[in-house]
Amino acid sequence: MTWLTNKRIVIIGGTTGIGLSAAQAFVREGARVVVVGRNPESCAAAEQYLAGGGLAMTGDAAEPGTAQRAIDLCRQLFDGFDGLYHVAGGSGRKFGDGPLHELTLEGWHETFSMNLTSLMLSNQTAIRAFQEQGSGGTILNMSSVLGYSPSPRHFVTHAYAAAKSAVFGFTKSIAAYYAADNIRVNVIAPALVETPMAQRAANDQEILAFIRTKQPLDGGRIGTPDDLDGAAVYFMSDYSRYATGQILTVDGGWSVSEGQY
Repeated sequence: MTWLTNKRIVIIGGTTGIGLSAAQAFVREGARVVVVGRNPESCAAAEQYLAGGGLAMTGDAAEPGTAQRAIDLCRQLFDGFDGLYHVAGGSGRKFGDGPLHELTLEGWHETFSMNLTSLMLSNQTAIRAFQEQGSGGTILNMSSVLGYSPSPRHFVTHAYAAAKSAVFGFTKSIAAYYAADNIRVNVIAPALVETPMAQRAANDQEILAFIRTKQPLDGGRIGTPDDLDGAAVYFMSDYSRYATGQILTVDGGWSVSEGQY
């Protein structure tokens, strides 16, 4: 018996990076998945990686209706819906996120749309689906250590930090409200992980030197997407049936290390 046998899961932001790695782990553990991404090419590639264990759907997480289409597809294909993993988000640097004195209104709005509005929409849709089914269910949201453990020299994006911090409060609030319905809502908060979004940092030698002391586990390195798979499998499984409103930091030691410049 695997951890996710017969679970039917939707992953918003599941066609690359952390989401795709989780999707593959979920399938290995017995789940069937629907993954959502914005790029048709990455969707096609994701289906190949899933090797028959899931389907990819093109959609923008920040658009109303995307999560509903994904959950409807999950129900249609797999005759039900058990869990949502919301990974989608991104940096707003190109829109004007940064230090407060340089932050643009467009940067603020775009960053919140990508990282908080999209998450609200998917969580709302999942909650309604669980209510319609008369079942419990599980939601796992993606945040970041930057929501509570800033790094002002190398990672100064104040809108992003605010949005990721809001994920903590939002998750705890809905976890409290829906606990009596046996709906669990939890958060994973990683530090720097090697993903398409992290290429600025991953290719900067000064930042890599900093990471060796800020994320000192396993020799001091950037995280890899599969470093988060175990935590995601746990929260999507029945082994976490008595856990809700929790924040699990998977950060290589970031939040307990000084980091040296």
